[in-house]
Amino acid sequence: MKTIAIIYHSAHGHTAHIARHVLEGAQGVCGIHAELRQAEDLAHAPDSLLHYDGFILGSPTYLGGVSGPFKTFMDATGRLWKTQQLKNKLAAGFTVSSLPAGDKQSTLLSMWVFAMQHGMVWVGNPILPEQHTGVPYDEAANRLGSWSGLMAQAGHGAAADAFVPGDTKTARMFGQHFAETLLRLGGVAAHQPAEAVAA
Repeated sequence: MKTIAIIYHSAHGHTAHIARHVLEGAQGVCGIHAELRQAEDLAHAPDSLLHYDGFILGSPTYLGGVSGPFKTFMDATGRLWKTQQLKNKLAAGFTVSSLPAGDKQSTLLSMWVFAMQHGMVWVGNPILPEQHTGVPYDEAANRLGSWSGLMAQAGHGAAADAFVPGDTKTARMFGQHFAETLLRLGGVAAHQPAEAVAA
């Protein structure tokens, strides 16, 4: 059984809503156990990350980057970075903003750099934008055309669940793809000696 932590911060519920759809997609894959973890909690217990095989990181985009609480979580993993205990684990990212662009790419890039510094393996978003095949824009998977991770959009001041169907569908597909990739690639924990890997 492979384990996934969907680590997120959500100030107004929008990122949490997308996280639940990502979770649904991941849990639908046989051989996967996935669970939601709040970044604020993990900032106080970063060692608990060692129990997972993969991480899907989620934050709203605030001023072109991750939120303050999510950055606090990332900074709290410094001790694990020094010993590279997260090396070879899989990682991916998603973000939400109120505009179609909103500099969400900068948020995903900060997550990518975080994963790279820990020696993790990044999983992107290979879902082709469905509007190119005639699916109505609001119903299309990956309608925002993001390849580095999952992007979703909720209108400013909208209810936490006020996403178009395409974004929630993309979230489920994204979670499923990550889980399937984790099963296919596995992953070798950094603390395992080379002899154990060879065996």
